Amino acid sequence: MRLRALLDTDALGLKLLGGEDELDRTVRGVMTTDLRDPSRYLSGGELVLSGLAWRRDAADSEPFVRILVRAGVAALAAGEAELGPVPDDLVVACARHRLPLFAVNESVAFATITEHVVRQVSGERAGDLAAVVERHRRMMTAGPAGGGPDVVLDLLGSDLDLRAWLLSPTGRLIAGPKVAGPALPADVCARLAAEHLAAARTGRRGPHRVALGPTTYSLFPIRGGGRSPRDARDVRETLLSDWLLAVEADAGEWPEERLDLLQGVTQLIAVERDRRDAARTVRRRLAQEVLELVQSGAAPAEIAARLRVAAPVLLPGLGAAPHWQVVVARVEWDDGENEGGPIAQSLLEEILVDPHSTGPEPSDRIAVAHTGDEAVALVPLPAVSAGHDGSETGILADTLLEAVRDPLSAGLDDGRLTLGVSAAVHSAEGLRGALEEARHARRVAAARTGRVCAAGHQELASHVLLLPFVPDDVRRAFTARLLDPLRDYDRRHRAELIPTLEAFLDCDGSWTRCATRLHLHVNTLRYRVGRIEQLTGRDLSRLEDKLDFFLALRMS
Repeated sequence: MRLRALLDTDALGLKLLGGEDELDRTVRGVMTTDLRDPSRYLSGGELVLSGLAWRRDAADSEPFVRILVRAGVAALAAGEAELGPVPDDLVVACARHRLPLFAVNESVAFATITEHVVRQVSGERAGDLAAVVERHRRMMTAGPAGGGPDVVLDLLGSDLDLRAWLLSPTGRLIAGPKVAGPALPADVCARLAAEHLAAARTGRRGPHRVALGPTTYSLFPIRGGGRSPRDARDVRETLLSDWLLAVEADAGEWPEERLDLLQGVTQLIAVERDRRDAARTVRRRLAQEVLELVQSGAAPAEIAARLRVAAPVLLPGLGAAPHWQVVVARVEWDDGENEGGPIAQSLLEEILVDPHSTGPEPSDRIAVAHTGDEAVALVPLPAVSAGHDGSETGILADTLLEAVRDPLSAGLDDGRLTLGVSAAVHSAEGLRGALEEARHARRVAAARTGRVCAAGHQELASHVLLLPFVPDDVRRAFTARLLDPLRDYDRRHRAELIPTLEAFLDCDGSWTRCATRLHLHVNTLRYRVGRIEQLTGRDLSRLEDKLDFFLALRMS
């Protein structure tokens, strides 16, 4: 379709700000982005929709427009809903590079423009396949007439003879065709998710083709339209939160028309993804409020009142407030440059869904907040019951990552995800202890090797929870053997070895983060840690020695 046709469609609310001589350009697709550099996701001919969250000052417009022009996009449409009128510096930059620029009225959603372009482009490129896209669009609408992603995948099978599945970044099946045919095995789902994350981390554009035995799959990312400026700072966050469309076919053999159609389908599914993400906002806010109350030492009655508000949202129809568990997650990158809290939040929302459940809805029962590098989940347990050994059932750290460890490890080749799980608590009074318990368990997980690790409250019973019961003479002997050499050295040389040890363990052995926290050069930190090891005869790269130091500091 031509740009001129978009401008002539009143329902799209587009106003031309520059590029009148370029309105005969052909539009081949549409992309919504707020990335400062979206070039890796552009193939040319797109209408780019942006809320301008990438723009911090006037100097940002020129490089952004240059990137779009080099990628060969057809035009830029800037939304006025968030930041008001399109700034003059962007108008000037587009005019300089002959890039058509539209303003999108604040009353028009980007999803409306996306659906219109996909429908028109698919119709012009694929002829009779336009009816398929239109049926997809109808099925993705809200209400009883809609069918969600499952119906879209059924239509791909019935109209295009393509078997396809929608997967989460952990390999959980979100949607699949209900038509006859074998289900996609869980191990295949996990393998496809891992292959997609590994391929995406190399910077290669999708679709990625993966051969598993005699079957070839083509993998298309499903990216939501609403991206925050944070994504421009670290693309790893989007890779670890994107859905994935896996198609049982070799897209390398497809004509351009079919590729365009599948890209259009991914954009339609992205609308559903955005709707799901918007629904999470309320649950995240509830979790954040509860977390702030717990951490600030608020009265149990105040916390209980907030939980009574949260319970109906998380578990509609529940007569009484449930029991709760707390799960803490932390994502840390090897370079130590970016906060891992937002991606830990997104991953935790996915990980806590039963891996055997399907559909996007199960995550609607989980409230996750984040602060800094840490995410905290408040998980309701409406039917906590006693097991055969008398213990309460609920989330178990041993099984939490069983289905997701491999795919997530592929996406965390330069980072780590560690999780800690508390025991179930029955009232607001227990939440603060549960939070500390989950944080202690996560530190135990962080002391282990591997990109993805978890530990539960059961593993604390042998040390943290029993420390008050250790006899005083045993406690003094244990701490003196490990810490007295360091204290003596600190007194003589003011070397601050004890504070260094505490910070090093608290940073889970991360040299970069610890050096930053202590305002030291990494080489200075390495010298101090080496001195600690020399004075105590211990090795801080070994789990056992880390735990001994951890316990000694706790008991001192």
